[in-house]
Amino acid sequence: MRHRIHLELGQATASLGSPIVRAARTALEHEDAPEGRLAVVLADEDTVRELNRRYAGIDEATDVLSFPDGSRDPSDGLTYFGDILIALPLAERQALEGGISLTEELQVLVVHGVLHLLGHDHADPKGKRQMWAAQEACLKSLDVSPKAWKTL
Repeated sequence: MRHRIHLELGQATASLGSPIVRAARTALEHEDAPEGRLAVVLADEDTVRELNRRYAGIDEATDVLSFPDGSRDPSDGLTYFGDILIALPLAERQALEGGISLTEELQVLVVHGVLHLLGHDHADPKGKRQMWAAQEACLKSLDVSPKAWKTL
């Protein structure tokens, strides 16, 4: 298997695992990422808020955080792309407000997070255009409703 995805679902249902893994793999393959690993963690808002405060200096919860790594495992040479944390309660509210399924919302957040792990950034207009184009291509291939392609 080219890409290994570690999931920590917490209290979430195991049925969310397959679409999360599929979204992560889709983004990795779209970006032609080398063989490697990453982790996706569904967390509570307090955990995500604390990490956002500690690492980004923003004292509020956010829907998704990405922590790029890029190191190589000396035992097998695989790249560790990093960690993606998603605030599950926030994702649930956003899905409800957006009229989409939780699965679609999570796939949007995972694709967005993976693209960040791979170096995409939306801080400037050119980077944002490139990231949004990659995100849209991934979401289309996942058959995620265009209604879900909101600006993150």
